[in-house]
Amino acid sequence: MSILNLSALALSEKIKAGEIKVTEVARLVLDQIKETEESIHSFVSLVDEDAVMKQAALLQEGIDKGELTSPLAGVPMAIKDNMCTNGIKTTCSSKILENFVPTYSSHAVEELEKAGALLIGKTNMDEFAMGSTTETSAFGITKNPVNIEHVPGGSSGGSAASVAAKQCYFSLGSDTGGSIRLPASYCGIVGMKPTYGTVSRYGLIAYGSSLDQIGPMAKTVADCATVLEVISTYDEKDSTSMKRSDTDFTAALVRDVKGMKIGIPRDYFTEGLQVEVKEAVLKAAEVFRSMGAIVEEFDLSLVEYAIPAYYTIASAEASSNLERFDGIKYGYRTKEYEGLHAMYKKTRSEGFGAEVKRRIMLGSFVLSSGYYDAYYLKALRTKALIKKAFDHAFASYDMILGPVAPTTAPKLGMSLSDPMKMYLGDIYTISANLAGLPAISVPCGFDQAGLPIGLQLTGDCFMEKKIIQAAFSYEQEMIQKEVE
Repeated sequence: MSILNLSALALSEKIKAGEIKVTEVARLVLDQIKETEESIHSFVSLVDEDAVMKQAALLQEGIDKGELTSPLAGVPMAIKDNMCTNGIKTTCSSKILENFVPTYSSHAVEELEKAGALLIGKTNMDEFAMGSTTETSAFGITKNPVNIEHVPGGSSGGSAASVAAKQCYFSLGSDTGGSIRLPASYCGIVGMKPTYGTVSRYGLIAYGSSLDQIGPMAKTVADCATVLEVISTYDEKDSTSMKRSDTDFTAALVRDVKGMKIGIPRDYFTEGLQVEVKEAVLKAAEVFRSMGAIVEEFDLSLVEYAIPAYYTIASAEASSNLERFDGIKYGYRTKEYEGLHAMYKKTRSEGFGAEVKRRIMLGSFVLSSGYYDAYYLKALRTKALIKKAFDHAFASYDMILGPVAPTTAPKLGMSLSDPMKMYLGDIYTISANLAGLPAISVPCGFDQAGLPIGLQLTGDCFMEKKIIQAAFSYEQEMIQKEVE
């Protein structure tokens, strides 16, 4: 098997056994990027090649001396371009931040660097994480490595594409309404959004502060669990960071679902769902049943209200969070202007793309006097009701099984012409963000065109281990069936 095809953990074992050096892996990855990047465009910026090789040599030294013992030591990674990286450009794929170089790194990136992971570059994304296709980036679109005529999903499309194209072994994405799980599904990899507060948001440039959560994207469930374990440490710099004692997620890599109760919401299998997606997900449910899980259908109410509630809350938070990008403190400033107000207007008009402007305007509208009660407060009440509906479901079930998206990856250019259609692509993922729940996307098949289909498992708050165990069991079962 080619070194590039290995999972992060399999690579780590080879490095520790002395079968391959970190410098050799770094060279392989850099060559792979040179070969594929022009057609896929996963990255906004790459770390200087000499700096990567120098760091790889240092990591090898640390491994040889026994100082770096983490399973991620020496493993190449990519980071979504909305997470600050000290001394490396962080743009959020927006013109307004095109030259922003942070003086500090986000907590999650720091934890991975402490573990000895090797940073290769910053991945392309929808501008300020607003989009589902990675087509709203100011620095060009990313294409799906499975079929370059299709989108990789978004907003963490570059992170998903970099793993799928074997340009790195794992990546970090951020998930506000499905932005890890959707691209993972479209690109045929594993992506996980943990419970809100599990991973520090310090250094993550905010879109919707009450919804954003950092999570791992990798080739296997075991890789995701390992990365999540490393980044899930308490951070006093983030007021929403949780002190948890149960973050040994790799302990859940057990192949056993006997007696697990899995609920399938009938509401998820109505009109709008592609037939092949429906069949693949229900087939996966049968696999769980054959392994000894109890799989039942049930009614999960309020599904149809999730999208309006989400876009009202997320846009309101975005309009507030993006207020800071004004051309004064950092980032882009317009060249010609007369007076302060003209400078603000021109800077923001020139610096932000169409989708970001749309959401800022929507957010400003729902927060404005006379509309706050009618829209924003109503959305917050709906959010509370959605959380209540999930609480009720988790009183009966260990987890909820369903599709990640209504369709497989759309063709490039199809989604942006109809924003409402793009928003509806998030119908199965956004509820987990509104309720702060953990959820994982695992590949479960392909459509007739050969595009990947993802299966989503959603757990109750702090029940990552249950969904990791179920996802790992399913993945191992499918690998065994392939071998047979």
